[in-house]
Amino acid sequence: MPIIAPSLLAADFLALGKACNMLNESEAEWFHLDVMDGCFVPNISYGLPIIEQIKSTTTKVMDVHLMIVSPEKYIAAFKKAGADILTVHYEACSHLHSTLQQIKAHGMKAGVALNPHTSVDLLKDVIQDIDVVCVMSVNPGFGGQQFIEHTYEKVKALKKLITAAGAATLIEIDGGVTENNAAALVAAGADVLVAGTTVFKASDPKQMISTLKLAK
Repeated sequence: MPIIAPSLLAADFLALGKACNMLNESEAEWFHLDVMDGCFVPNISYGLPIIEQIKSTTTKVMDVHLMIVSPEKYIAAFKKAGADILTVHYEACSHLHSTLQQIKAHGMKAGVALNPHTSVDLLKDVIQDIDVVCVMSVNPGFGGQQFIEHTYEKVKALKKLITAAGAATLIEIDGGVTENNAAALVAAGADVLVAGTTVFKASDPKQMISTLKLAK
């Protein structure tokens, strides 16, 4: 069964505590937290103070996805705020290996996100150092976008690369995940499903998480 990581970006921010309580009571294992700077992506979300407050509500895994330029400058700050997994974009790191080393040195798991146009082959030399690869199945920046169908082939190729390297890297899918494509994504090799709109706009968010959890 996949790990379910609901994205708080789609939650009602006037009732964020309520959303956190719902996730705590649900089958979701991770909180997915999208940090956007309005520079790397054309949107601005939330930052360190919000993450710190969310951390105080839960013992579940804090999966922080940095969609920002120069992410290496903020590694220590996000560790302090409560990140358990810190994911940086391949496209935002000129010295990716060094950044991954720094994340691990701060006691976090290291993730790398790939935009839709970025080939998984570019991770070949560092796959052993990556705990999670976040495959963007929409263009990053906004929730509620349509799923990019080529993602299935990308996941299969990434799974082959991980297996060939003997790595234990998890494959995370972020964007456009629904109850209709979850099973196909897991079959292709996905380990973690990020779902924002699908969970938080559902009539019964907890039940939707349970439905996604059954995908296989």
